[in-house]
Amino acid sequence: MRTSVLLAAGLLASLPALAQYPGDKPVTIIVPFTAGGPTDKVGRDLAEALRKPLGANKVAKAAPDGHTLLLHHIGIATAPSLYRTLPYQTLEDFEFLGMVNEVPMTLIGRPDLPASSYADLAKWLDANKGKINLANAGVGSASHLCGLMFQSAIKIDMTTVPYKGTAPAMNDILGGQVDIMCDQTTNTTSQIESGKVKAYAVMS
Repeated sequence: MRTSVLLAAGLLASLPALAQYPGDKPVTIIVPFTAGGPTDKVGRDLAEALRKPLGANKVAKAAPDGHTLLLHHIGIATAPSLYRTLPYQTLEDFEFLGMVNEVPMTLIGRPDLPASSYADLAKWLDANKGKINLANAGVGSASHLCGLMFQSAIKIDMTTVPYKGTAPAMNDILGGQVDIMCDQTTNTTSQIESGKVKAYAVMS
């Protein structure tokens, strides 16, 4: 699942013009998601990677001024289908620059979930129909769409719990307030390796 796209209004061309790009004006990378989430992490890595080629400092927030990049995920493509009105026109107000990364989704569960494998999880889900909470990072996010597709595939309805970003959703998974969640490997790998969450599947 594609997770991050880079957009701008009247931005510099990516390769030949890069060397001539003035280095005395900051380039703003806007990441409209909570700190600590996967897109936030990608944005920070991107800012560091661009520091030397552009010769300009990066900041997390700034007013649009022609030197402004927006790092977004699949949500910017799905929003027109999910909302009747938006404060912007996706195709008219942004210039698509390219995809930054492509990250698989993982299905994880709270640390005390009584299932150690996907087979165990499938049995637990079937036995607890109507009681399962499925967290996501917000309506239209990659984790939301992944969760909907998972429910459709296994034909079990769950109570979806939308959060304002991946970080708070992950906090509640860690604390056991919600049962399962689809999330990107950029955010789940360290939690899985440390044994803080249960891992069940890689989604494709």
